[in-house]
Amino acid sequence: MPSQDSTFLSQLDLSALPQDPFLPQDQPLGPTFLDTEACLCHVQATPDSTKALQKGERLWRCFGNQTEGALLHRTGKWFRTTKRDTGTTAYQLPIRDPYYPAVTGEPFRFDNASQALVAGTDGLSVWDAACTGENQTTFSAAFYQAVDQQNRNELPIEAAPCWRPGAVPMQIQEVSDWQSKGCSEGFLCANNTVNSLPQFCPPVVDCQKARLGNHVCQLNGKNIGMGRWEPVICQAGWYCPRSANGRQTFICPKGTYCQPGAPSPTPCSIGSSCPEGSSFERFLIPIVIVLVLDLLLLIGMLLLKYRSNLKKNARSHRFDMVNKPKAPGVVKGFTAAITGYKQLPDDQQRETELEMSPMVDATYIPGRQDVWSGFAALDMPYDHGAMHADKVEPGYTPEIRAFVESMRKATDASDFGLSFGYNQLTFQPKGVNRPILQNVTGSIKRGSLTAIMGGSGAGKSTFVNVLMGKTVYTNGVVSINNTPGKLKRYKKLIGYVPQDDVVLPELTVYENILHSARIRLPCTWKDSDIKAHVNSVIDCLELSHVRDSLVGSVGKPVISGGQRKRASIGMELAAAPMAIFLDEPTSGLDATAASSIMRTLKALARLGISVIVIIHQPRLEIFDMLDDLILLANGQLIYEGPESEVREFFEHVGFQFSSHANFGDVVTDIITGNGRPYKRTGDISKESLIMNWRQRSAAATTPGGAHGHPDFNPADSRFSLGPGSLVVPQSSSREAKNNGTKMHKLLRKRGAPLWKQTELCLRRAMLQQHRAKSAFWFEMGLASLAGFLLGLAEHSKDGVLFVGLYNRPYDILSIASDFKSAPEMALLVAIAIGLVAAAPGVRVFSEEILLHRREAEAGHSRLAYFVAKSVSVVPRMALACLHFSTLLFILSVPVIPWTTAFVANLLYFYCITGLASCVSMVVRREEAPLLATMLSLIVGILSGAAPPLSNVKDWHMEWLWRASPGVWLAEIYFGQLVSPFAYIYDVAMAARYTGFHLDGLWFNMLILLAIGTLYRVIAYVGLFLGRRMRV
Repeated sequence: MPSQDSTFLSQLDLSALPQDPFLPQDQPLGPTFLDTEACLCHVQATPDSTKALQKGERLWRCFGNQTEGALLHRTGKWFRTTKRDTGTTAYQLPIRDPYYPAVTGEPFRFDNASQALVAGTDGLSVWDAACTGENQTTFSAAFYQAVDQQNRNELPIEAAPCWRPGAVPMQIQEVSDWQSKGCSEGFLCANNTVNSLPQFCPPVVDCQKARLGNHVCQLNGKNIGMGRWEPVICQAGWYCPRSANGRQTFICPKGTYCQPGAPSPTPCSIGSSCPEGSSFERFLIPIVIVLVLDLLLLIGMLLLKYRSNLKKNARSHRFDMVNKPKAPGVVKGFTAAITGYKQLPDDQQRETELEMSPMVDATYIPGRQDVWSGFAALDMPYDHGAMHADKVEPGYTPEIRAFVESMRKATDASDFGLSFGYNQLTFQPKGVNRPILQNVTGSIKRGSLTAIMGGSGAGKSTFVNVLMGKTVYTNGVVSINNTPGKLKRYKKLIGYVPQDDVVLPELTVYENILHSARIRLPCTWKDSDIKAHVNSVIDCLELSHVRDSLVGSVGKPVISGGQRKRASIGMELAAAPMAIFLDEPTSGLDATAASSIMRTLKALARLGISVIVIIHQPRLEIFDMLDDLILLANGQLIYEGPESEVREFFEHVGFQFSSHANFGDVVTDIITGNGRPYKRTGDISKESLIMNWRQRSAAATTPGGAHGHPDFNPADSRFSLGPGSLVVPQSSSREAKNNGTKMHKLLRKRGAPLWKQTELCLRRAMLQQHRAKSAFWFEMGLASLAGFLLGLAEHSKDGVLFVGLYNRPYDILSIASDFKSAPEMALLVAIAIGLVAAAPGVRVFSEEILLHRREAEAGHSRLAYFVAKSVSVVPRMALACLHFSTLLFILSVPVIPWTTAFVANLLYFYCITGLASCVSMVVRREEAPLLATMLSLIVGILSGAAPPLSNVKDWHMEWLWRASPGVWLAEIYFGQLVSPFAYIYDVAMAARYTGFHLDGLWFNMLILLAIGTLYRVIAYVGLFLGRRMRV
């Protein structure tokens, strides 16, 4: 019974199919073979004698057109044999007989005009002209087997053009195209010739599944076609040279790699691993660099830790020598007596002694506890407003004398302080109906310790901000040293200590104070003079024993709260201010520490520095230290004058003070409207107190006015003058001009130039980066983990991240295309970098916003700070990118050059860090990391991978995607992963489908750089506007 295949073949018109050289059209007679161009060659006698040939001489006749009856024709190319033969026995030889080889160098053709063979090949058809006369044994063997199968009346399977039963081949390349181009670059056309042109055969089921799964059909690990004449793409790890016209394939030599369809080996980069037969290169130099850098960093940190331990041991030895105990327990008792801390167990006592011990290089070491030290040594009568440095210097301790000398040098004067006068001072913000400050008139004297008190909403902070020049008042007059003018220009001479101890936790006490001094002291000072001034400040503040201790944070303190407060004050004293404002200096401190801080401030006032504090409910001891009081309620004055006369003032109004009461608490209750326990009858409201002060102030300026109390004497009182009066005695115009000129010269000298501030801020920022070791290693670990996981996800693709449609005419042979892997890899890279860099990018500024505001208000350059902080994170950012990129590419092995990919990733790190900086300016630091991470995910998703950028263009929304750095990163990856295969794939169609451009590598790089820079410009603007925008 005939098979279905044989029935199909019998019904098929073979003339309509591409020629099959292996299928015999006629029964061959005598020796026969197929040559290298699939021409059928057989022995045939010459038709007639010529000068070169004898009649009947046996020649090899090769012809390409193997239509039925072609054996009887005389067309084709004729070749003489190596031995002339005129006998008839050749036809009787078997077809496999080698006979005599052809002399291929002297071909003949049959001339129809002369009916004889003539030399040359002119006039031959393209199929016959290609004949070589050289036996191609592989072709011939298949032909012989097909003949044998036909002789046995079997289906000539060996001659079947397609492997799928019943499949019909389709020719895919014309002879003219074959002659001009040959086998397409990157393909293996082992059996294709002019007489066996490339064909397409329908694939078998398993092969169809493989192609739909984006795989080439393989058998025993080798690429195969679906028929004898179907070209196949060159095997991965092998290359098909163009010079061999696709006939041969060679294994990729060592030191090179060959991706699928490689026409030539691609040299591997120096230091990459490429064994023989590689289809990708594995970059080894980056992993070596990462390991070496990590090892060096680890060794360096261990050496620094060892050095630090040596210094600590030396300090401990110094402490033991100074405080050598005579009996057990003396050291513990002595330490407890000095520090006030409870006694620790023995295993913790040693650490405490080291922390609290004097520094080896301290300029001043605290001595006995019963001897006044630091500013507390200024225990002498104080004539308010009359203390001059040159008059009392002989009584100073060495450390105070050094501080005074520095102050004198910085201010060019013996009077260090500033006096403030204000008349009818009013501040009413836009859009607010009620003024925050209203008609405040008074003065603050040079060298006084003045306290500003009031309840919540009394206007204390606004009043201080106006005096410091932070807030511009809307009405009234303010003068400094009897000279009216813009208060903002005096900010370099005024110090401000916020309520929270805003200091850098990564720096030591000495480093925090030294940086402030270098930025704000006169630019003419030498560094040795600056350090001497800082040492005197530290000594006077009694911080010598913790000068080299890290400040630490509130959550993880290293030094005590009182020491943190002193360090914060020291940052202002380091700038040699002429006035210093403090917001709640005793807040959060115990009674002892609070009293110690106030004694220090009192001592500063005795030196002539104007000290103004905002304070709530001071204890009696602290209240007695104050020189003057400014009591506010509802933005208006209740009292302004000496602390010693406040009791008398309120007793005039009808309040009674108990001799055993804390006067500070009583005053606080009265000015907040809670004074009923001290006044049984009458009005105790804040409004009545404000009206009383206004009336008394007016009476003080009216000759013969009534004052409401027989003992009230305006001539002897130190109460401030009332509305409409001058705040302080007016100086002559010449004196005011001299004061203004002197201040102008002093202000011009203050502060380091911009370049110097940038250098100092950069040094500080780099030191911060060095100290943040745990955060650094965590970031490196996170970057490595992200690169490892992403590389592992792409590892199975062996670097093949793009498969397109083959170029014509082989497009019909294409397997399932893969246009998405390249942009999707870029998407994953963008998301991973966002997760790695967003949160650390927020920390660059968000942790220091308060500190920056404090420094900027004191005259620090915002630009210097911003540039330094931005530059300081570049090394850490580059190292994170190196860890991420190295593990990513050592596992995913894409064809993109490692350097190109690293630069692209680094620029994206740069963009994400800049974006996080923008977030940190407008969002509170608690929410900023989460929001920055979310935004980084959004810009990553807007990379054009999903949805495809081509769809976005149809929506007319490409501008939104182009505003994201992710799309530029994806375009770099797409171009680098797709463009190298333009010789084999239709990459233009892939570009149209995805919407990406294939070129413009460096243009895309510049765009990423520009976007990252733009983010930083926005973040820099946020330094100015962030306080208003912060949510």
